[in-house]
Amino acid sequence: MLIGIVGLGLIGGSFAKAYSAAGHMVAAKDIDNSVLQFAMLSGAVHLELTREKLPECDLILVCTYPQAAIDFLEQEGPYFGKKPVVIDCCGTKRVLVQEGTRLAEEYGFLYVGGHPMAGTQFSGFKYARANLYQGAPMVIIPPRYDDIELLERIKFLLRPAGFATITVTTAEKHDAMIAFTSQLAHIVSSAYIKSPSATKHKGMSAGSYRDMTRVAWLNPQMWAELFLDNRDFLLKEIDTLIDNLSAYRGAIDRGDREQLEQLLLEGKLRKEEVDG
Repeated sequence: MLIGIVGLGLIGGSFAKAYSAAGHMVAAKDIDNSVLQFAMLSGAVHLELTREKLPECDLILVCTYPQAAIDFLEQEGPYFGKKPVVIDCCGTKRVLVQEGTRLAEEYGFLYVGGHPMAGTQFSGFKYARANLYQGAPMVIIPPRYDDIELLERIKFLLRPAGFATITVTTAEKHDAMIAFTSQLAHIVSSAYIKSPSATKHKGMSAGSYRDMTRVAWLNPQMWAELFLDNRDFLLKEIDTLIDNLSAYRGAIDRGDREQLEQLLLEGKLRKEEVDG
């Protein structure tokens, strides 16, 4: 297969390494030509993804910020042709799927919304790895939910990446859930590390601190765009967290051990219910 990849950060770079390791040809482009050249020297990318190469691809993965993905689909959509399946890999879906679907209908290409549920706290091609998606879920928002042939084609095209599951959902459901599972966690981590105590923790911290602060190593430009794209669902999750924190704070402030134990027990039981 010929795989086209737009954007060679952590996500796109890991796709490039995975497909290359599986024996497929990878054509890529990046706004930073030095990154593209390095990826080609490393063997993860075999050639530049030019406009002429687009219609030859079996799969095109757009691994950029959401607005940049929309801009790419707008500019290059007329040149995709009928062969490639075009999947964006951005972290929010409603605006992108709406625009991607509109452009696909206008230009006649096949577009699928997507979100690989994998990553690290670091960004950039140098942190990309071929096994990033091994055992991870992939979320897709297809144009037709009852098209079994299309779903099988998507599964076949994504198989070399190593995903454990392919979850089919709507853009609305995706964005509602991602506000809780990903975006809220990044905001909490970023806010938590701002405590004055953070500069004094060495020698007195362990796993809890590492777990809570890991994703504070984020890309501010990308995450700010994702947060604002999903502001309604994210604000709802933030408000819920604030209400819950207020209950804990009130119990501690009153010295109400019984209430505090009850709140902690409720959290423990919810964790057991959710994760088993």
